Amino acid sequence: MPKVDLAAGPIHYVDRGDGPPVVLLHGLLMNHRQWDTVLDRLPDGFRYLLPDLPLGAHPEPMRPGVDLSLRGLNQLLADFLAALDLRAVTLVHTDWGGGLFLTAYGLDERVGRLIVLPCEAFDNFPPGLPGKMAVAASYLPGGIPLALRQLRIRPLRNSPLLFGWMARTPVPDDLVHAWTEPGLRDKRIRRDLLAYTRAGFPRAELIENTEALRRFSGDALILWSSAGKVMPREHGRRLADLIPNATLIEIDDAYVLSMLDRPAAVAAAISAFLTRTPTRAEEPSRGHSPNGADTHDTTAPRQ
Repeated sequence: MPKVDLAAGPIHYVDRGDGPPVVLLHGLLMNHRQWDTVLDRLPDGFRYLLPDLPLGAHPEPMRPGVDLSLRGLNQLLADFLAALDLRAVTLVHTDWGGGLFLTAYGLDERVGRLIVLPCEAFDNFPPGLPGKMAVAASYLPGGIPLALRQLRIRPLRNSPLLFGWMARTPVPDDLVHAWTEPGLRDKRIRRDLLAYTRAGFPRAELIENTEALRRFSGDALILWSSAGKVMPREHGRRLADLIPNATLIEIDDAYVLSMLDRPAAVAAAISAFLTRTPTRAEEPSRGHSPNGADTHDTTAPRQ
């Protein structure tokens, strides 16, 4: 994997294809491999970049003492886009919703479009039982290594406290091993994770920073799951109402990690959005709806 050295530290990333840039983010205690089942299904003619953010499964630690709060991670993400000189980026969010705050922090100048899968939003930080368990573990001595080892035990992993409510389809062993290996190997990786989970999540600020997306002028696809308890279905609808040029598509029979539960449906919806959504200058009217064969659009065209 190539890497880029930022002020906060080295960021490793997958870089595939050529064309307009599509940056796919990942969740807490996950990395680029979250997209393994979808990446090969996405259309040619785009450059797909998948950075491993310092969220606990990154291969190399950040520099000691850097800001890894929500604001700090947004700056890191903006620095990543700038370091690779990426412009008019389609930014894809999943599970970790902190990157939605680029607009609130005035750091979204390189972002042209959004694709938002089920992720943290509004006051849902940390999300549901899994998120609260992760934060609780970060305050217990030895809690993070213990949690990582528990994730490797299938019956524990499939409980609602860990990944049972994250994916309807059990997360494969090889994927979990890839996500947990860095944190078990290097205490500095765990240090970076703690710097994030202990930074605090003020409720009013989280809501305000999410609602700043009403200022986002690009197209957005809200690709939410209709089932699950971790990322409320209502949040997908609220985001679609909030962002001026947003379309909502809901995917059935999927939880948070819909790319694992319904990879074909997720790939179809993303592909349609990437290839069919007109640019601002070309768009004849709002409400253009990219439709995949396995998805259904729940929004009416906006006037």
